[in-house]
Amino acid sequence: MPDSRVNSASEAGSDLHLELSSTGPRRAAVASALREAVRSGRLTPGTRLPPYRSLAGDLGVARNTVADAYAELVAEGWLTARQGSGTRVAERVVAKPRRASGRVPDRKVGAVVHDLRQGQPDATSFPRAAWAASVRRAVTAAPHDAFAPGDPRGRDELRRALAEYLARARGVSASPDQIVVCAGFAHGLRLLFGGGVLPGPLAVEPYGLAFHRGILTDAGVRTIPLGLDEWGAQIGDLASHPGTASRRGARAVLLTPAHQFPTGGPLHPTRRAAAVDWARGRGGVVLEDDYDGEFRYDREPVGALQGLDPDHVVYLGSVSKSLSPAIRLGWMVLPPHLVDATLAAKGIREAWTGVTDQLALAEFIASGHYDKHIRRMRQRYRARRNLLVGTLAERAPHITVTGLAAGLHAVLRLPPGTEDSTVRAATRTGVALDGLALFRHPDSPQPHRDGLVVGYATPPDHRYRPALDALCRALPPSPDV
Repeated sequence: MPDSRVNSASEAGSDLHLELSSTGPRRAAVASALREAVRSGRLTPGTRLPPYRSLAGDLGVARNTVADAYAELVAEGWLTARQGSGTRVAERVVAKPRRASGRVPDRKVGAVVHDLRQGQPDATSFPRAAWAASVRRAVTAAPHDAFAPGDPRGRDELRRALAEYLARARGVSASPDQIVVCAGFAHGLRLLFGGGVLPGPLAVEPYGLAFHRGILTDAGVRTIPLGLDEWGAQIGDLASHPGTASRRGARAVLLTPAHQFPTGGPLHPTRRAAAVDWARGRGGVVLEDDYDGEFRYDREPVGALQGLDPDHVVYLGSVSKSLSPAIRLGWMVLPPHLVDATLAAKGIREAWTGVTDQLALAEFIASGHYDKHIRRMRQRYRARRNLLVGTLAERAPHITVTGLAAGLHAVLRLPPGTEDSTVRAATRTGVALDGLALFRHPDSPQPHRDGLVVGYATPPDHRYRPALDALCRALPPSPDV
């Protein structure tokens, strides 16, 4: 029989399953079961064991039996015991056999040492303390109904905070009732097209994420690429030439008007107006992907296209670039006539985004921490972009860099025919990046120009300069050399 039971959960500690031998002394059986749990890896280094009394009660043995078993394993080095830290599994160093040659093995070819892929912010810069404080304040102040089944629109606190922020910072015209919270841009696409809110086909820019095209293909939506030049997507393709998007039935077009992805540059003002005019005349919509709208460096901010005509533009955004892709939160600002259909596609209960993150983001925005974080990261990313430009000017002046006025990546133009070999060379030296061809629509009528898409936001600060050094070593030499 156990010597006592505890009623306090804080005293009871965590559960630990041990199978004791039915023969022999109880202390030896407990010690043997613990050794085997550590040896097998079921109890990993650093795991805190239950207090003596708690485990004794669970196993049906005396408290001193467990205390003696713990003491034996501490003496043997299996466990550690420190005042205030309890008893834990020891951090044990497993000896590795020496190589006969005595040489350190070469790093595996292709292993990522320097990550220069686009689309990811610097994870080390996530505002942990401010976010944790927002979570605490938001959860403390939340009404009881916040923890009931979720509203598919999203929490009212977040929709109101977003309506204010997007109007102030991005020129979006919206009431909270027009905002539907989602789990990011990809989720928004799935709802709008997979849920039957918008019909296909869909006109798109000639460069974009293959992942997004795959979502549309899975939904049975054909995508029709437009042309592209230094003014952005060629909106005239929507209505003019034979075989264009208009004549093939497209009633929606997906654009990145603030910063064309991934080639860079905003959509020219005349083409912004033309896109809205086309949607009005066609009875269709423009889908605006504002994926990194907050990050502008050398030009005046480009406001959202949605502000020109809220009845014909669906505005989509997320915190993927501004905070972290790990926070699965995005939003759609919808024309009023699409709200009900989108909510029907989403379902009667929120199944994608957690209420805690929604409440935290609402508080993070309302408290001003989101603006502070954006300003801080804008300065940091500008410095990184400048270092990229300066390094290339010094070590690879024959490489032209474009898309520099905004965003978290740049495009390096390469000599014709060198893109594939450059990507392979970078991979061999541990640099992860993408060739521009990876983003090209397979049906694009335009000839491809060789290039690299280089993300300058991803590496932590102490790894950024070494990453640029490795990048320069992989670039093709000047044709004049």
